Amino acid sequence: MEDLHIIELYWQRNESAITESQTKYDGYCSTIANNILHSPEDTEECVNDTWLRAWNTMPPEKPNRLSVFFGKITRNLAIDKYRKDRTQKYGGGQIALCLDELEECIGEEHPIEDRIAFQELIYKFLSELPEKNRDIFLLRYWYMMSIAEIASRNHITEGSVRMILQRVRDKLKKYLEKEGAGV
Repeated sequence: MEDLHIIELYWQRNESAITESQTKYDGYCSTIANNILHSPEDTEECVNDTWLRAWNTMPPEKPNRLSVFFGKITRNLAIDKYRKDRTQKYGGGQIALCLDELEECIGEEHPIEDRIAFQELIYKFLSELPEKNRDIFLLRYWYMMSIAEIASRNHITEGSVRMILQRVRDKLKKYLEKEGAGV
């Protein structure tokens, strides 16, 4: 089913919107959640919560790209669950590593009124990167893949992935400072 039709089902408050969303995007959302949570049970819970969040968000929101909309919801829910679980017990993992790596560039969370401008700066920065570097950056910091997974996927060494990520983070930090949004 076409995305526009699925969105229309949400706007009509037709419950088949959820079924159609699951049919088309369950695998995509499950991959995102599992890369963060590494638990089939938590992944399933997170993806199910994605459909509920989408139901409660549409209307009034009308996404331009449904895959990005669902991916963002899933990612945010998975990170929230990860953080909640980690406050209850000690442990490491990709999420903590990724967030620590990015913190040197972007600092603490920005106030709500700055988020849209900040998001636009990040999009502009990413659009100016060479495609390979952008893809590696997104695999690490959006999909939360491990260095080893990214290296394997791109047929390069883990050291090359680390070097590319460090250089991109350095460029991002300088870019944000130049734009007045850095740490």
